[in-house]
Amino acid sequence: MEMAPNTRLVLHAFSWSLLAAISVCSPNDIACLKSIRASLDDPHDYFKSSWNFNNYTEGFICKFVGIDCWHADDNEVLNIRLTNMGLKGQFPLGIVKCKRLMRLDLSNNQLSGPIPSNISKLFRFGTAIDISSNRFSGNIPKRIANCTFLNSLNLSNNQLTGFIPPELILLHRMKNFSVANNQLYGPVPLFNLSLSKDSFVGNPGLCGKPLEPCIEHKSSPFKNGFITGYAVSVVSVITIFMFYFAPCMHRNERNKLLRHFILNLIWNRTRKVNMTQNSHQTSQMVLPDILHETSRETSMLVELVSRMSYSDLYEATNEFSAENIIGHGQMGTTYKATSSNGCLLAIKRLFDTQKFDEHFITELKTLGRLRHDNLIPLIGFCIESKEKLLVYKYMSNGNLYDLLHPLEKRRTIGWPLRLKIACGVAKGLVWLHQNCNYKVIHLDICSRCILLDQNFEPKISNFSEAMLMKSNNRYWSSSFDMDSEFWESSFVKEDVYRFGILVLELISRKEPSELTDLARTGDESTGKWVVDDVKSSDFVDGGLVRHGFDVEIFEILRVAWNCVQPNPDERPAMLQVHKIINGFSKKYGYG
Repeated sequence: MEMAPNTRLVLHAFSWSLLAAISVCSPNDIACLKSIRASLDDPHDYFKSSWNFNNYTEGFICKFVGIDCWHADDNEVLNIRLTNMGLKGQFPLGIVKCKRLMRLDLSNNQLSGPIPSNISKLFRFGTAIDISSNRFSGNIPKRIANCTFLNSLNLSNNQLTGFIPPELILLHRMKNFSVANNQLYGPVPLFNLSLSKDSFVGNPGLCGKPLEPCIEHKSSPFKNGFITGYAVSVVSVITIFMFYFAPCMHRNERNKLLRHFILNLIWNRTRKVNMTQNSHQTSQMVLPDILHETSRETSMLVELVSRMSYSDLYEATNEFSAENIIGHGQMGTTYKATSSNGCLLAIKRLFDTQKFDEHFITELKTLGRLRHDNLIPLIGFCIESKEKLLVYKYMSNGNLYDLLHPLEKRRTIGWPLRLKIACGVAKGLVWLHQNCNYKVIHLDICSRCILLDQNFEPKISNFSEAMLMKSNNRYWSSSFDMDSEFWESSFVKEDVYRFGILVLELISRKEPSELTDLARTGDESTGKWVVDDVKSSDFVDGGLVRHGFDVEIFEILRVAWNCVQPNPDERPAMLQVHKIINGFSKKYGYG
Protein backbone atom coordinates (compact mmCIF):
# COMPACT_ATOMS: atom_id res chain seq x y z
CA MET A 1 0.00 0.00 0.00
CA GLU A 2 1.48 3.33 -1.06
CA MET A 3 1.78 6.04 1.61
CA ALA A 4 -0.21 9.22 1.00
CA PRO A 5 1.83 12.33 0.16
CA ASN A 6 0.59 14.21 3.24
CA THR A 7 1.58 11.30 5.48
CA ARG A 8 5.08 11.18 4.00
CA LEU A 9 5.42 14.91 4.57
CA VAL A 10 4.41 14.60 8.22
CA LEU A 11 6.83 11.71 8.85
CA HIS A 12 9.59 13.60 7.08
CA ALA A 13 9.03 16.65 9.27
CA PHE A 14 8.89 14.47 12.39
CA SER A 15 12.18 12.79 11.49
CA TRP A 16 13.91 16.13 11.10
CA SER A 17 12.52 17.42 14.38
CA LEU A 18 13.69 14.23 16.16
CA LEU A 19 17.14 14.56 14.62
CA ALA A 20 17.26 18.20 15.69
CA ALA A 21 16.29 17.26 19.24
CA ILE A 22 18.99 14.63 19.39
CA SER A 23 21.59 16.95 17.87
CA VAL A 24 21.21 19.53 20.64
CA CYS A 25 22.02 16.86 23.21
CA SER A 26 25.60 17.33 24.36
CA PRO A 27 27.32 13.92 24.14
CA ASN A 28 30.02 15.14 26.54
CA ASP A 29 27.56 16.16 29.22
CA ILE A 30 25.62 12.92 28.86
CA ALA A 31 28.88 10.98 29.18
CA CYS A 32 29.74 13.14 32.20
CA LEU A 33 26.57 12.17 34.05
CA LYS A 34 26.83 8.53 33.04
CA SER A 35 30.35 8.45 34.47
CA ILE A 36 29.24 10.06 37.73
CA ARG A 37 26.40 7.55 38.08
CA ALA A 38 28.76 4.63 37.41
CA SER A 39 31.42 5.83 39.85
CA LEU A 40 29.17 6.41 42.87
CA ASP A 41 27.30 3.98 45.08
CA ASP A 42 23.68 5.18 45.40
CA PRO A 43 22.10 3.18 48.25
CA HIS A 44 18.78 5.08 48.07
CA ASP A 45 18.40 4.68 44.27
CA TYR A 46 18.08 8.38 43.48
CA PHE A 47 19.85 7.81 40.18
CA LYS A 48 17.78 4.77 39.27
CA SER A 49 14.50 6.60 39.76
CA SER A 50 15.51 9.83 38.03
CA TRP A 51 18.56 9.48 35.79
CA ASN A 52 17.07 7.74 32.74
CA PHE A 53 19.44 7.80 29.78
CA ASN A 54 17.01 6.03 27.40
CA ASN A 55 15.21 9.28 26.77
CA TYR A 56 16.22 11.41 23.77
CA THR A 57 13.71 14.22 24.15
CA GLU A 58 14.81 17.82 24.19
CA GLY A 59 16.61 18.73 27.42
CA PHE A 60 15.99 15.34 29.01
CA ILE A 61 19.03 15.42 31.36
CA CYS A 62 17.87 18.81 32.70
CA LYS A 63 15.05 16.95 34.45
CA PHE A 64 17.47 14.70 36.38
CA VAL A 65 17.49 15.15 40.15
CA GLY A 66 20.32 17.47 41.17
CA ILE A 67 21.03 18.80 37.66
CA ASP A 68 20.61 22.37 36.44
CA CYS A 69 21.15 23.22 32.76
CA TRP A 70 22.14 26.42 31.04
CA HIS A 71 18.90 26.23 29.06
CA ALA A 72 15.99 23.83 29.46
CA ASP A 73 16.33 22.54 25.91
CA ASP A 74 20.09 22.19 25.33
CA ASN A 75 21.21 19.38 27.70
CA GLU A 76 24.30 21.38 28.77
CA VAL A 77 24.99 21.05 32.51
CA LEU A 78 25.32 24.24 34.54
CA ASN A 79 25.23 22.96 38.15
CA ILE A 80 25.48 19.57 39.83
CA ARG A 81 23.84 19.48 43.29
CA LEU A 82 23.95 15.94 44.70
CA THR A 83 23.53 16.82 48.37
CA ASN A 84 22.36 14.68 51.28
CA MET A 85 21.87 11.59 49.12
CA GLY A 86 23.97 9.11 51.11
CA LEU A 87 26.32 8.67 48.13
CA LYS A 88 29.47 6.60 48.62
CA GLY A 89 32.68 6.37 46.62
CA GLN A 90 35.46 8.75 45.66
CA PHE A 91 35.52 12.16 44.01
CA PRO A 92 33.78 11.70 40.60
CA LEU A 93 36.43 12.25 37.93
CA GLY A 94 33.76 12.19 35.22
CA ILE A 95 32.96 15.86 35.83
CA VAL A 96 35.79 16.68 33.43
CA LYS A 97 33.34 15.92 30.57
CA CYS A 98 30.87 18.57 31.75
CA LYS A 99 32.79 21.29 29.96
CA ARG A 100 30.68 24.24 31.16
CA LEU A 101 29.99 23.10 34.72
CA MET A 102 29.91 26.08 37.09
CA ARG A 103 28.93 24.73 40.53
CA LEU A 104 29.61 21.35 42.11
CA ASP A 105 27.86 20.49 45.39
CA LEU A 106 28.47 17.02 46.82
CA SER A 107 27.96 17.98 50.45
CA ASN A 108 26.48 15.77 53.18
CA ASN A 109 27.31 12.41 51.68
CA GLN A 110 29.73 9.62 52.56
CA LEU A 111 32.36 10.22 49.89
CA SER A 112 35.96 9.38 50.79
CA GLY A 113 39.51 9.27 49.47
CA PRO A 114 41.69 12.20 48.35
CA ILE A 115 40.70 15.33 46.51
CA PRO A 116 42.20 14.81 43.02
CA SER A 117 45.54 16.57 42.60
CA ASN A 118 44.55 17.58 39.05
CA ILE A 119 41.26 19.13 40.14
CA SER A 120 41.97 22.28 38.13
CA LYS A 121 41.81 20.20 34.95
CA LEU A 122 38.58 18.52 36.03
CA PHE A 123 36.83 21.75 36.98
CA ARG A 124 38.54 24.33 34.80
CA PHE A 125 35.89 27.07 34.71
CA GLY A 126 33.96 26.30 37.90
CA THR A 127 32.95 29.01 40.34
CA ALA A 128 31.94 27.00 43.42
CA ILE A 129 32.93 23.69 45.05
CA ASP A 130 31.16 22.32 48.13
CA ILE A 131 32.29 18.88 49.29
CA SER A 132 31.67 19.54 52.98
CA SER A 133 30.45 16.91 55.44
CA ASN A 134 32.00 13.91 53.75
CA ARG A 135 35.00 11.73 54.57
CA PHE A 136 37.61 13.12 52.18
CA SER A 137 41.18 12.68 53.43
CA GLY A 138 44.76 13.54 52.49
CA ASN A 139 46.19 16.95 51.68
CA ILE A 140 44.39 19.87 50.08
CA PRO A 141 45.87 19.95 46.54
CA LYS A 142 47.64 23.21 45.81
CA ARG A 143 46.40 23.10 42.23
CA ILE A 144 42.97 24.18 43.38
CA ALA A 145 44.61 27.59 43.03
CA ASN A 146 44.48 27.06 39.26
CA CYS A 147 40.67 27.05 39.37
CA THR A 148 40.91 30.78 38.84
CA PHE A 149 37.16 31.40 38.62
CA LEU A 150 36.39 29.99 42.08
CA ASN A 151 34.50 32.31 44.40
CA SER A 152 33.35 29.70 46.91
CA LEU A 153 35.23 26.71 48.36
CA ASN A 154 33.82 24.63 51.22
CA LEU A 155 35.96 21.72 52.42
CA SER A 156 34.69 21.68 56.00
CA ASN A 157 33.81 18.61 58.07
CA ASN A 158 36.12 16.12 56.39
CA GLN A 159 39.34 14.36 57.41
CA LEU A 160 41.84 16.50 55.49
CA THR A 161 45.41 16.78 56.79
CA GLY A 162 48.54 18.86 56.19
CA PHE A 163 48.94 22.58 55.51
CA ILE A 164 46.46 24.89 53.86
CA PRO A 165 48.26 25.56 50.54
CA PRO A 166 49.46 29.20 50.49
CA GLU A 167 48.71 29.19 46.76
CA LEU A 168 45.01 29.52 47.59
CA ILE A 169 45.46 33.23 48.24
CA LEU A 170 45.87 33.58 44.47
CA LEU A 171 42.13 32.96 44.06
CA HIS A 172 41.25 36.65 43.68
CA ARG A 173 37.51 36.02 43.24
CA MET A 174 37.15 34.07 46.47
CA LYS A 175 34.32 35.28 48.70
CA ASN A 176 33.47 32.20 50.78
CA PHE A 177 36.03 29.76 52.16
CA SER A 178 35.91 27.10 54.89
CA VAL A 179 38.14 24.25 56.02
CA ALA A 180 36.56 23.96 59.47
CA ASN A 181 36.60 20.65 61.35
CA ASN A 182 39.44 18.80 59.62
CA GLN A 183 42.91 17.80 60.83
CA LEU A 184 44.92 20.64 59.30
CA TYR A 185 47.95 22.32 60.90
CA GLY A 186 50.40 25.14 60.32
CA PRO A 187 49.90 28.86 59.67
CA VAL A 188 46.75 30.17 58.01
CA PRO A 189 47.69 31.82 54.67
CA LEU A 190 47.27 35.58 54.37
CA PHE A 191 44.02 35.64 52.40
CA ASN A 192 42.98 38.91 50.78
CA LEU A 193 39.45 38.58 52.14
CA SER A 194 37.91 38.91 55.54
CA LEU A 195 37.48 35.48 57.10
CA SER A 196 36.23 34.70 60.59
CA LYS A 197 37.41 31.99 62.95
CA ASP A 198 34.44 29.90 61.82
CA SER A 199 36.26 29.18 58.55
CA PHE A 200 39.08 27.41 60.42
CA VAL A 201 37.68 26.10 63.74
CA GLY A 202 38.05 22.43 64.58
CA ASN A 203 41.68 22.22 63.38
CA PRO A 204 43.76 22.30 66.60
CA GLY A 205 47.02 22.54 64.63
CA LEU A 206 46.11 25.74 62.74
CA CYS A 207 47.39 29.10 63.92
CA GLY A 208 47.67 32.69 62.77
CA LYS A 209 45.01 35.25 61.97
CA PRO A 210 42.09 35.01 62.53
CA LEU A 211 43.07 32.27 65.02
CA GLU A 212 45.58 32.49 67.86
CA PRO A 213 49.19 33.47 66.97
CA CYS A 214 51.51 30.64 66.01
CA ILE A 215 53.38 29.93 69.24
CA GLU A 216 54.98 26.63 70.21
CA HIS A 217 53.84 24.70 73.28
CA LYS A 218 55.11 26.41 76.41
CA SER A 219 54.50 23.87 79.13
CA SER A 220 57.47 22.13 80.65
CA PRO A 221 55.59 18.80 80.91
CA PHE A 222 54.96 18.91 77.17
CA LYS A 223 58.64 19.51 76.38
CA ASN A 224 59.84 16.86 78.78
CA GLY A 225 57.33 14.33 77.50
CA PHE A 226 58.12 15.11 73.90
CA ILE A 227 61.87 14.76 74.40
CA THR A 228 61.36 11.53 76.35
CA GLY A 229 59.20 10.16 73.57
CA TYR A 230 61.78 11.22 71.04
CA ALA A 231 64.54 9.42 72.92
CA VAL A 232 62.45 6.24 73.06
CA SER A 233 61.76 6.44 69.34
CA VAL A 234 65.45 6.94 68.55
CA VAL A 235 66.39 3.88 70.60
CA SER A 236 63.65 1.88 68.85
CA VAL A 237 64.80 2.91 65.39
CA ILE A 238 68.43 2.15 66.22
CA THR A 239 67.46 -1.26 67.57
CA ILE A 240 65.58 -2.10 64.37
CA PHE A 241 68.51 -0.83 62.33
CA MET A 242 71.02 -3.00 64.21
CA PHE A 243 68.79 -6.08 64.03
CA TYR A 244 67.92 -5.98 60.34
CA PHE A 245 70.79 -4.24 58.60
CA ALA A 246 73.92 -4.21 60.75
CA PRO A 247 74.66 -7.98 60.65
CA CYS A 248 75.23 -7.71 56.90
CA MET A 249 77.97 -5.08 57.25
CA HIS A 250 81.63 -5.10 58.11
CA ARG A 251 82.18 -3.82 61.65
CA ASN A 252 83.97 -0.58 60.66
CA GLU A 253 81.40 0.18 57.98
CA ARG A 254 78.58 -0.49 60.43
CA ASN A 255 80.07 1.81 63.06
CA LYS A 256 80.51 4.67 60.57
CA LEU A 257 77.00 4.36 59.23
CA LEU A 258 75.50 4.06 62.70
CA ARG A 259 77.43 7.10 63.90
CA HIS A 260 76.21 9.07 60.91
CA PHE A 261 72.64 7.94 61.58
CA ILE A 262 72.63 8.74 65.30
CA LEU A 263 74.39 12.10 65.05
CA ASN A 264 72.05 13.28 62.33
CA LEU A 265 69.12 12.48 64.60
CA ILE A 266 70.78 14.34 67.47
CA TRP A 267 71.53 17.33 65.25
CA ASN A 268 67.96 17.57 63.95
CA ARG A 269 66.61 17.22 67.49
CA THR A 270 68.95 19.97 68.73
CA ARG A 271 67.71 22.37 66.05
CA LYS A 272 64.07 21.66 66.95
CA VAL A 273 64.70 22.14 70.69
CA ASN A 274 66.47 25.45 70.00
CA MET A 275 63.56 26.60 67.87
CA THR A 276 61.09 25.68 70.60
CA GLN A 277 63.09 27.54 73.25
CA ASN A 278 63.49 30.61 71.06
CA SER A 279 59.78 30.68 70.26
CA HIS A 280 58.93 31.13 73.95
CA GLN A 281 60.26 34.67 73.76
CA THR A 282 58.60 37.41 71.81
CA SER A 283 59.95 38.09 68.36
CA GLN A 284 60.75 41.67 69.39
CA MET A 285 63.19 40.30 71.97
CA VAL A 286 64.63 37.35 70.03
CA LEU A 287 65.52 39.08 66.78
CA PRO A 288 67.33 42.16 68.14
CA ASP A 289 69.33 40.02 70.58
CA ILE A 290 70.63 37.82 67.78
CA LEU A 291 71.14 40.60 65.30
CA HIS A 292 72.90 42.87 67.78
CA GLU A 293 74.76 40.30 69.82
CA THR A 294 78.03 42.17 69.17
CA SER A 295 78.84 45.45 67.53
CA ARG A 296 81.25 43.65 65.22
CA GLU A 297 78.50 41.27 64.08
CA THR A 298 76.08 44.11 63.48
CA SER A 299 78.52 46.25 61.55
CA MET A 300 79.46 43.28 59.36
CA LEU A 301 75.84 42.48 58.49
CA VAL A 302 74.85 46.09 57.81
CA GLU A 303 77.96 46.53 55.68
CA LEU A 304 77.09 43.48 53.55
CA VAL A 305 73.29 43.68 53.59
CA SER A 306 71.23 46.86 53.65
CA ARG A 307 68.58 47.30 56.29
CA MET A 308 65.46 48.51 54.47
CA SER A 309 62.30 50.21 55.62
CA TYR A 310 58.97 48.41 55.63
CA SER A 311 57.23 51.35 53.97
CA ASP A 312 59.60 51.20 50.97
CA LEU A 313 59.07 47.47 50.54
CA TYR A 314 55.31 47.86 51.03
CA GLU A 315 55.25 50.36 48.18
CA ALA A 316 57.60 48.30 45.99
CA THR A 317 55.23 45.29 46.14
CA ASN A 318 52.14 47.39 45.42
CA GLU A 319 51.03 46.97 49.04
CA PHE A 320 51.90 43.26 48.98
CA SER A 321 49.31 42.73 46.28
CA ALA A 322 48.28 39.17 45.44
CA GLU A 323 49.07 39.98 41.81
CA ASN A 324 52.73 40.36 42.77
CA ILE A 325 53.02 36.92 44.36
CA ILE A 326 55.61 34.72 42.64
CA GLY A 327 56.07 31.92 45.16
CA HIS A 328 55.03 30.29 48.41
CA GLY A 329 56.78 28.22 51.00
CA GLN A 330 56.23 26.94 54.52
CA MET A 331 58.03 30.02 55.88
CA GLY A 332 56.25 32.69 53.90
CA THR A 333 55.23 34.26 50.62
CA THR A 334 57.55 35.78 47.99
CA TYR A 335 56.55 38.88 46.02
CA LYS A 336 57.93 40.47 42.89
CA ALA A 337 58.82 44.09 43.59
CA THR A 338 60.11 47.15 41.76
CA SER A 339 62.37 49.49 43.71
CA SER A 340 62.26 53.26 43.41
CA ASN A 341 65.20 53.14 40.97
CA GLY A 342 63.47 50.55 38.76
CA CYS A 343 65.38 47.44 39.88
CA LEU A 344 63.41 44.20 40.09
CA LEU A 345 63.49 42.49 43.48
CA ALA A 346 62.07 39.38 45.12
CA ILE A 347 60.84 39.99 48.67
CA LYS A 348 60.16 37.08 51.01
CA ARG A 349 57.62 38.01 53.67
CA LEU A 350 57.74 35.51 56.53
CA PHE A 351 54.57 34.33 58.21
CA ASP A 352 53.78 35.96 61.54
CA THR A 353 54.99 33.08 63.67
CA GLN A 354 57.95 33.03 66.04
CA LYS A 355 59.03 29.51 65.12
CA PHE A 356 60.61 30.90 61.94
CA ASP A 357 62.85 33.40 63.76
CA GLU A 358 65.83 31.06 63.74
CA HIS A 359 65.37 30.36 60.03
CA PHE A 360 65.28 34.09 59.35
CA ILE A 361 68.51 34.68 61.23
CA THR A 362 70.26 31.68 59.63
CA GLU A 363 69.37 32.88 56.14
CA LEU A 364 70.48 36.41 56.97
CA LYS A 365 73.79 35.45 58.51
CA THR A 366 74.61 32.86 55.84
CA LEU A 367 73.83 34.79 52.67
CA GLY A 368 74.95 38.04 54.30
CA ARG A 369 78.51 36.69 54.48
CA LEU A 370 78.63 34.86 51.16
CA ARG A 371 78.89 36.02 47.56
CA HIS A 372 79.15 33.62 44.62
CA ASP A 373 77.86 33.49 41.05
CA ASN A 374 75.72 30.47 41.89
CA LEU A 375 74.15 31.76 45.11
CA ILE A 376 71.05 33.96 45.19
CA PRO A 377 72.16 37.53 46.00
CA LEU A 378 70.69 38.77 49.29
CA ILE A 379 70.29 42.53 48.95
CA GLY A 380 68.62 43.55 52.18
CA PHE A 381 66.37 42.77 55.13
CA CYS A 382 63.67 44.42 57.20
CA ILE A 383 62.51 43.94 60.78
CA GLU A 384 59.71 46.23 61.88
CA SER A 385 57.11 45.33 64.49
CA LYS A 386 56.12 41.76 63.66
CA GLU A 387 57.21 41.99 60.02
CA LYS A 388 60.27 40.04 58.90
CA LEU A 389 61.34 40.38 55.27
CA LEU A 390 64.31 39.27 53.17
CA VAL A 391 65.10 41.05 49.90
CA TYR A 392 66.79 39.26 47.00
CA LYS A 393 67.64 39.97 43.40
CA TYR A 394 64.74 38.92 41.17
CA MET A 395 65.26 35.77 39.07
CA SER A 396 63.26 36.08 35.85
CA ASN A 397 63.07 32.36 35.00
CA GLY A 398 61.62 31.18 38.29
CA ASN A 399 62.71 27.96 39.97
CA LEU A 400 63.93 24.68 38.51
CA TYR A 401 60.99 22.64 39.79
CA ASP A 402 58.48 24.74 37.87
CA LEU A 403 60.65 24.52 34.76
CA LEU A 404 60.70 20.72 34.93
CA HIS A 405 57.12 20.22 36.13
CA PRO A 406 54.97 23.06 34.75
CA LEU A 407 51.27 23.18 35.51
CA GLU A 408 50.48 23.70 31.87
CA LYS A 409 52.20 22.41 28.70
CA ARG A 410 55.76 21.19 29.08
CA ARG A 411 58.48 23.07 27.27
CA THR A 412 61.41 21.35 25.62
CA ILE A 413 64.57 21.53 27.72
CA GLY A 414 67.69 20.51 25.81
CA TRP A 415 70.48 18.46 27.30
CA PRO A 416 73.09 21.27 27.21
CA LEU A 417 70.83 23.48 29.35
CA ARG A 418 70.20 20.70 31.87
CA LEU A 419 73.94 20.08 32.03
CA LYS A 420 74.57 23.80 32.55
CA ILE A 421 72.18 23.87 35.49
CA ALA A 422 73.69 20.75 37.09
CA CYS A 423 77.20 22.13 36.66
CA GLY A 424 76.28 25.50 38.18
CA VAL A 425 74.64 23.94 41.24
CA ALA A 426 77.64 21.62 41.72
CA LYS A 427 80.02 24.57 41.43
CA GLY A 428 78.06 26.49 44.07
CA LEU A 429 78.07 23.53 46.48
CA VAL A 430 81.81 22.98 46.06
CA TRP A 431 82.40 26.60 46.97
CA LEU A 432 80.09 26.36 49.99
CA HIS A 433 81.75 23.20 51.28
CA GLN A 434 85.33 24.38 50.79
CA ASN A 435 85.20 28.14 51.31
CA CYS A 436 88.27 28.97 53.41
CA ASN A 437 86.55 31.39 55.82
CA TYR A 438 83.15 29.78 56.34
CA LYS A 439 82.13 26.28 55.36
CA VAL A 440 78.43 25.94 54.68
CA ILE A 441 76.18 22.91 54.37
CA HIS A 442 72.85 23.69 52.77
CA LEU A 443 70.92 20.60 53.99
CA ASP A 444 67.87 21.37 51.83
CA ILE A 445 69.04 21.25 48.20
CA CYS A 446 66.08 20.61 45.89
CA SER A 447 64.73 21.84 42.57
CA ARG A 448 62.43 24.36 44.27
CA CYS A 449 65.38 26.20 45.82
CA ILE A 450 67.35 26.43 42.56
CA LEU A 451 66.42 29.75 40.95
CA LEU A 452 67.24 30.64 37.34
CA ASP A 453 68.29 34.07 36.10
CA GLN A 454 67.66 35.52 32.64
CA ASN A 455 70.41 33.29 31.20
CA PHE A 456 69.23 30.19 33.10
CA GLU A 457 72.28 30.39 35.33
CA PRO A 458 71.32 28.49 38.51
CA LYS A 459 71.32 30.27 41.88
CA ILE A 460 71.10 28.28 45.12
CA SER A 461 68.57 29.80 47.53
CA ASN A 462 66.78 28.99 50.80
CA PHE A 463 69.54 28.79 53.42
CA SER A 464 67.13 28.66 56.36
CA GLU A 465 68.27 25.13 57.29
CA ALA A 466 71.96 25.71 56.58
CA MET A 467 74.89 24.99 58.90
CA LEU A 468 77.61 27.62 58.92
CA MET A 469 81.04 26.56 60.19
CA LYS A 470 84.10 28.62 60.89
CA SER A 471 87.42 27.47 59.48
CA ASN A 472 88.26 25.70 62.76
CA ASN A 473 85.26 23.36 62.28
CA ARG A 474 83.32 25.06 65.09
CA TYR A 475 79.61 25.65 64.56
CA TRP A 476 79.22 29.43 64.69
CA SER A 477 76.39 29.64 67.24
CA SER A 478 77.71 27.18 69.81
CA SER A 479 80.81 25.69 71.35
CA PHE A 480 80.20 22.41 69.55
CA ASP A 481 83.36 21.20 67.83
CA MET A 482 83.41 18.71 64.99
CA ASP A 483 86.31 16.75 63.65
CA SER A 484 86.71 16.92 59.90
CA GLU A 485 85.72 13.27 59.38
CA PHE A 486 82.43 13.78 61.23
CA TRP A 487 81.77 17.00 59.28
CA GLU A 488 82.40 15.23 56.00
CA SER A 489 80.51 11.99 56.56
CA SER A 490 77.54 13.25 58.55
CA PHE A 491 76.59 16.51 56.89
CA VAL A 492 78.51 17.33 53.73
CA LYS A 493 77.46 14.01 52.23
CA GLU A 494 73.82 14.93 52.91
CA ASP A 495 74.21 17.74 50.37
CA VAL A 496 75.80 15.24 47.97
CA TYR A 497 72.79 12.94 48.32
CA ARG A 498 70.31 15.71 47.65
CA PHE A 499 72.33 16.88 44.67
CA GLY A 500 72.15 13.34 43.29
CA ILE A 501 68.34 13.41 43.54
CA LEU A 502 68.37 16.79 41.80
CA VAL A 503 70.40 15.46 38.86
CA LEU A 504 68.13 12.42 38.54
CA GLU A 505 65.20 14.83 38.43
CA LEU A 506 66.92 16.90 35.72
CA ILE A 507 67.40 13.80 33.58
CA SER A 508 64.06 12.07 34.17
CA ARG A 509 61.65 14.95 34.96
CA LYS A 510 60.16 12.64 37.59
CA GLU A 511 58.90 13.98 40.91
CA PRO A 512 61.60 14.23 43.62
CA SER A 513 59.55 12.05 46.01
CA GLU A 514 59.47 9.26 43.42
CA LEU A 515 63.22 9.49 42.94
CA THR A 516 63.87 9.49 46.67
CA ASP A 517 61.81 6.31 47.01
CA LEU A 518 63.73 4.75 44.14
CA ALA A 519 67.07 5.66 45.73
CA ARG A 520 66.00 4.41 49.16
CA THR A 521 64.56 1.08 48.02
CA GLY A 522 66.84 0.42 45.06
CA ASP A 523 69.88 -1.82 45.08
CA GLU A 524 72.81 -2.39 42.76
CA SER A 525 70.59 -3.95 40.10
CA THR A 526 68.29 -0.90 40.19
CA GLY A 527 71.25 1.38 39.65
CA LYS A 528 72.47 -0.77 36.79
CA TRP A 529 69.03 -0.60 35.14
CA VAL A 530 68.84 3.18 35.54
CA VAL A 531 72.33 3.75 34.19
CA ASP A 532 72.85 1.07 31.55
CA ASP A 533 69.55 1.12 29.74
CA VAL A 534 69.39 4.76 28.68
CA LYS A 535 67.88 4.13 25.24
CA SER A 536 65.17 1.69 26.19
CA SER A 537 64.35 2.77 29.74
CA ASP A 538 61.42 5.07 30.42
CA PHE A 539 63.43 6.55 33.28
CA VAL A 540 65.12 9.11 31.03
CA ASP A 541 62.97 11.97 29.75
CA GLY A 542 61.94 11.01 26.22
CA GLY A 543 63.00 14.44 24.92
CA LEU A 544 66.65 13.58 25.60
CA VAL A 545 66.95 10.11 24.10
CA ARG A 546 68.49 9.52 20.66
CA HIS A 547 69.63 13.09 20.13
CA GLY A 548 73.33 12.33 20.31
CA PHE A 549 73.64 12.77 24.09
CA ASP A 550 73.20 9.17 25.23
CA VAL A 551 76.84 8.66 26.24
CA GLU A 552 76.89 11.86 28.28
CA ILE A 553 73.56 11.02 29.92
CA PHE A 554 74.98 7.60 30.78
CA GLU A 555 77.98 9.13 32.54
CA ILE A 556 76.01 11.77 34.44
CA LEU A 557 73.47 9.14 35.54
CA ARG A 558 76.34 7.09 36.90
CA VAL A 559 77.55 10.09 38.91
CA ALA A 560 74.05 10.82 40.22
CA TRP A 561 73.51 7.22 41.29
CA ASN A 562 76.81 7.25 43.18
CA CYS A 563 75.65 10.38 44.99
CA VAL A 564 72.56 8.66 46.41
CA GLN A 565 74.29 5.61 47.86
CA PRO A 566 72.86 4.66 51.29
CA ASN A 567 76.26 4.71 52.98
CA PRO A 568 77.57 8.31 53.09
CA ASP A 569 81.18 7.09 52.90
CA GLU A 570 80.45 5.64 49.45
CA ARG A 571 79.24 8.97 48.06
CA PRO A 572 81.78 11.09 46.19
CA ALA A 573 82.79 14.59 47.31
CA MET A 574 81.17 17.49 45.49
CA LEU A 575 84.60 18.46 44.13
CA GLN A 576 84.81 15.12 42.30
CA VAL A 577 81.24 15.43 41.08
CA HIS A 578 81.77 18.94 39.74
CA LYS A 579 84.98 17.93 37.99
CA ILE A 580 83.16 15.23 35.99
CA ILE A 581 80.13 17.36 35.12
CA ASN A 582 82.30 20.35 34.29
CA GLY A 583 84.28 18.22 31.85
CA PHE A 584 81.13 17.65 29.78
CA SER A 585 79.83 21.21 30.25
CA LYS A 586 82.91 22.78 28.69
CA LYS A 587 81.92 21.16 25.42
CA TYR A 588 78.93 23.53 25.32
CA GLY A 589 80.77 26.60 26.59
CA TYR A 590 79.68 26.28 30.23
CA GLY A 591 81.56 25.53 33.43
